[in-house]
Amino acid sequence: MSSKRWTALIIAIALFILSIGVQLTGNRNSTDQTDNPLLFQDATFKERSIKKGIGNKKIVVLNLEGVIQDIGSVPFMNTIAYDHKRFLKMIEQAADDPSVSGVILKVNSPGGGVVESAEIHDKLAELQHTFNKPLYVSMGNTAASGGYYVSAPAEKIFAHPATLTGSIGVIMENVDISELADTYGIDFNTIKSGEFKDIMSPTRPMTDEEHDILQSMIDDLYDDFVDVIVEGRDMPEDKVRDLGDGRIYTGKQAQEHGLVDELGTLDDTIEVMKDEHNLKGARVVEYEPAISIGQLIGFTAKNVLSADNEFHNLLTLVKESSGPRLLYLYSR
Repeated sequence: MSSKRWTALIIAIALFILSIGVQLTGNRNSTDQTDNPLLFQDATFKERSIKKGIGNKKIVVLNLEGVIQDIGSVPFMNTIAYDHKRFLKMIEQAADDPSVSGVILKVNSPGGGVVESAEIHDKLAELQHTFNKPLYVSMGNTAASGGYYVSAPAEKIFAHPATLTGSIGVIMENVDISELADTYGIDFNTIKSGEFKDIMSPTRPMTDEEHDILQSMIDDLYDDFVDVIVEGRDMPEDKVRDLGDGRIYTGKQAQEHGLVDELGTLDDTIEVMKDEHNLKGARVVEYEPAISIGQLIGFTAKNVLSADNEFHNLLTLVKESSGPRLLYLYSR
């Protein structure tokens, strides 16, 4: 057995022993937290208490952090990187759990993919209208473009005065390197099945007809963005279009324009939800992945034995971001 495999085995054994202790401690803590039937049977995620409470009711804070894009599954031990499928499952768990009486979406995101943003929006709308659970938003440093899109259906939106929000609109970009290629004598050979198959190719200038095709797509998706705000904020369409020219606003400016309801922190958001929805005694929790012993050992062994793991992750990221995409994104 190679030294690398011996190292993986030793680490796995150490983690096995460590995880038993963690699990015993976790069981003791969850017993101490509350007397109610806390553990929702279908729960995928564990709960971490932010604020203690009494009774069976609880408020869940869902943290939407980073660029909203589906780049595949993120390792469960990585709680910083945004994992789209994991976040959607968090919304589902909050919706399905009968002891959840309110949800606060804590947003710190410049937006991201059009499809991913729409999927989050639809899940949150279902949580409100199908499961009848109040949804509030607490904006952090940034809640722009797609970050605002997913916030729009909330019953109430809070922002810090210095929050960057707005950036209402759609963007799609590519780079034209044809002149650079001409300078260095580089030729590109493209064989295609139709006139527009290589639309947005970086190897040649875009034609007017191609620009019109893409602009029509942008316009359709912008109309959808406008509709989401009109419905979510109960705001006239012409006002939304006036505000939605792509510019960003501070939280204070957004409140003045009606894009945000109140200025305040996450704590302020929690207290207002408790006051307005008779949740004075509710616990406040966040979700975190429930890591089994087997997952912990498997994850460690995989990373120790896979010398090319970081390189593989880098290639995946490059592959996912290499082509033009339709985005609700504030890029600076």
